[in-house]
Amino acid sequence: MKINGFDYHQLPGVDGVTLNVAVGGTGTPVVLLHGFPQTHLMWRHVATKIATEHTVICPDLRGYGASDKPLDGYAKRTMAADVVGVAQALGHKTFALVGHDRGALVAFRAALDHPDVVTHLLSLDVLPTLDMWEVMHGTTAAIGFHLYLMAQPPGLPEQLIAGASDAFFGHFLDIWTKDSTAIPADVRTAYLDASRAAIPSIVADYRASATIDVTHDTEDLAAGNKLRMPVTVVQQDWGSALGFDAAARWRAWAPDLTHQTTTAGHFLAEESPEEVTLAIQSLLTR
Repeated sequence: MKINGFDYHQLPGVDGVTLNVAVGGTGTPVVLLHGFPQTHLMWRHVATKIATEHTVICPDLRGYGASDKPLDGYAKRTMAADVVGVAQALGHKTFALVGHDRGALVAFRAALDHPDVVTHLLSLDVLPTLDMWEVMHGTTAAIGFHLYLMAQPPGLPEQLIAGASDAFFGHFLDIWTKDSTAIPADVRTAYLDASRAAIPSIVADYRASATIDVTHDTEDLAAGNKLRMPVTVVQQDWGSALGFDAAARWRAWAPDLTHQTTTAGHFLAEESPEEVTLAIQSLLTR
């Protein structure tokens, strides 16, 4: 499946990795990064709306969709460098960056590592990696069981997920969605097919978030590094549910922050595309 009206390219990231990238529209560039267990297709509604005024770039992250799936190299620092490389290959030295879920973690790292490249940052429904681990505790952490499963050494997580991959990935598509019509059957099938074909790389991506990504965030926090660009965060009210102040967590990283909660489910770009489109448009005016 493809985004209507978009052209598709195979473009270089870093370390010899090639990414599948959908590109549409004209104007200043906006890069949209997908989450788990999805592909760039999750942006099909938002991308076409934003493309009326901007060049919209929607890659499959390394390890996902139709992009290359190396066995390692899933530090968000590396995945962020992929995104910068793709934009440069298309002739863009700077761009606004929007990320959802895993893509938001890549976007966060890209904005920290490349502050002269990323002009604006929008994060959908996550906390930064270090904060995510810090707020998970007690029985409430059970909601993130997959984080702990895929943090284990190579072997067992991949085997367990491969044994019931559609049930595993489909579980998240079901429980994280408030509007069951937002992900129609053909799109759901595309997500399951793509995820089933990418189990080792998806696990490697998550494993990096329990190891090297935590190291990088800790180093930035100790050095006082901040997000220099305007930042908008839209997320469910996880803070109330799990007992933390999400806005304060984000404000520690982003001095120029707009933080808002949504009543949509986790897949808000599909459940509430108008809300996400408006958030992008508002961010770009700051």
